[in-house]
Amino acid sequence: MRRILIARSAGFCFGVKRAISLANETAERREGASSAGAPIYSLGPLIHNPQAVEELEQRGVHVVQSVDEVPCGKVIVRSHGITRTDHEELVAKGVRIIDATCPFVNKAQEHARSLSREGYAVIVVGDANHPEVKSIISYIEPGIPVFASLADIRDTAGIRKAGIVAQTTQSFENLMQFASAAMKKFPEVRVYNTICHATTLRQKESSTVAGKADVMIVLGGYNSANTRRLAEICREINPRTHHIETAAELSADLVAGTACVGVTAGASTPQWIIDDLVARIREIWRGEEVGVAYYK
Repeated sequence: MRRILIARSAGFCFGVKRAISLANETAERREGASSAGAPIYSLGPLIHNPQAVEELEQRGVHVVQSVDEVPCGKVIVRSHGITRTDHEELVAKGVRIIDATCPFVNKAQEHARSLSREGYAVIVVGDANHPEVKSIISYIEPGIPVFASLADIRDTAGIRKAGIVAQTTQSFENLMQFASAAMKKFPEVRVYNTICHATTLRQKESSTVAGKADVMIVLGGYNSANTRRLAEICREINPRTHHIETAAELSADLVAGTACVGVTAGASTPQWIIDDLVARIREIWRGEEVGVAYYK
């Protein structure tokens, strides 16, 4: 019997579920209004999954790239959060803000702000170009040194105390690498572990599944940092790891000659995309007995 082994926590995390739920509720109220209702905008994609964003677009949730593109109506703040400046400008415009920022991202923002107010230089562990990291950095008080790389830490001088926060989807190992470098450099270091527990669990489960599978499939948007990280982790364990966005990208030769296909998915990947992949694998293995199990 051939097997499909799926990581139990694959797919939407709590923060993404909350963001999608708020967006759908907002769209439903607009659809149920007697008139067309106020326009709905998302400042940047609500989550990093093109298929889910397209579904919301069809329901009237329009993605814009800047506050200047929001003349009126409602704005849903994405799960990654927005910068403090963007928030202030939206308030000044008088639009209604529906805050879908992940609570774990909010906590990282709060820690960054409190550290800076207490005079700590702030180290932000994460991708400097990611919207979540930009939102966290924006809450650091002006004039406070901000470090976003190990080189920044090594090259600085004259700073006695530093605090550390992390992008919620970073690996614990990367956070510890920054903490170690900081403790060698600064007399006083305060570390806040702002990595979401769901991220750590997903990475551990994915690692285990990759070790059990002949080939590993990682599902999620190519623009999703946490999905790309999952693919990196799985590839270290299983070289036959493939990152794809949808089942349509799975060619028969990728699973040819395998007895077990492992599956995991990023935190922004809808369940229907996982279900489609399982159906696609069953189609390729048509005529054979296939068992589907979830790794616990």
